[in-house]
Amino acid sequence: MTIVIFLYKDGLPCYNSRIYGHRTTGKEYLMAKTADTIAIYSRKSRYTGKGESIGNQIDLCREYIRTHYGDAAAEHAVVFEDEGFSGGNLNRPDFKKMMTAAKERKFKAIVVYRLDRISRNISDFSSLIEELGRLGIDFVSIRESFDTSSPMGRAMMYIASVFSQLERETIAERIRDNMHELSKTGRWLGGTTPTGYASESLSSVTVDGKVKKACKLKPIPEEIQLVKTIFSVFMETGSLSKTDQYLLEHRCVTKRGKQFTRFAIRGILTNPVYMIADETAYQYLKENNVDLFAERAATWRCCPGFCAAANAATICARS
Repeated sequence: MTIVIFLYKDGLPCYNSRIYGHRTTGKEYLMAKTADTIAIYSRKSRYTGKGESIGNQIDLCREYIRTHYGDAAAEHAVVFEDEGFSGGNLNRPDFKKMMTAAKERKFKAIVVYRLDRISRNISDFSSLIEELGRLGIDFVSIRESFDTSSPMGRAMMYIASVFSQLERETIAERIRDNMHELSKTGRWLGGTTPTGYASESLSSVTVDGKVKKACKLKPIPEEIQLVKTIFSVFMETGSLSKTDQYLLEHRCVTKRGKQFTRFAIRGILTNPVYMIADETAYQYLKENNVDLFAERAATWRCCPGFCAAANAATICARS
């Protein structure tokens, strides 16, 4: 039985350097067609050398293959790996390569360390198992000891995939709720820093001596003036194109030194970070069914330019 093991790096196939120490070509890979080949698939959302790392998953899968299929199969299994990709969908480069190879029947089984390494979406997983079944390719998850070559294994795998999706959705919901609560404190939670501001890190020491870090937005006077100009020009012209043309003629650029696009301008005009808490803002947000978590103040800070900001956001939303 002749089997070749591949890792994909930078979009190009190569031998696993940890075993062979040299590269190969796509042509040699195409020549390695055999009905006895076993594929290993590994995935992790972010890079880490600990726990369920890509390398650890491959080693554990290889040990399983060695136990059930022999040393030769373990040492020469075809390896596909996606690091830095979510299990929420199937849009992963090596996963696509693996499925292309599966349709050409280049291996007889796919082995993964755990069920959620292949997918955390029940719909995607169900379609995948059906397609592999149609192609006559077995799917094995070593952590859950599931094997689609048997009816019971297939049934249990579908049940487990439901809980895998439940876990993913629960984690996502918990993160959203946590971010929601943190946002009430007024801190900056990360992402692309809006034009006119810089992210400033703050540290504080708790009662038990732990250091807590948070970020807040610090105004940049020059950029703030540019933002005011964008609002002013848009309210005067009522056109994203004319605003874009004005910024181009006056050589105004973004934070990264690039020319503004209509998409970038629209993003600024509709960004709520530029709103100031006053009566107009409160009424505007209430009318648009926005959840507010602060009490209505008896006095508001005056913001003459806010009406323009709110109107600009309304115009953009309608266009």
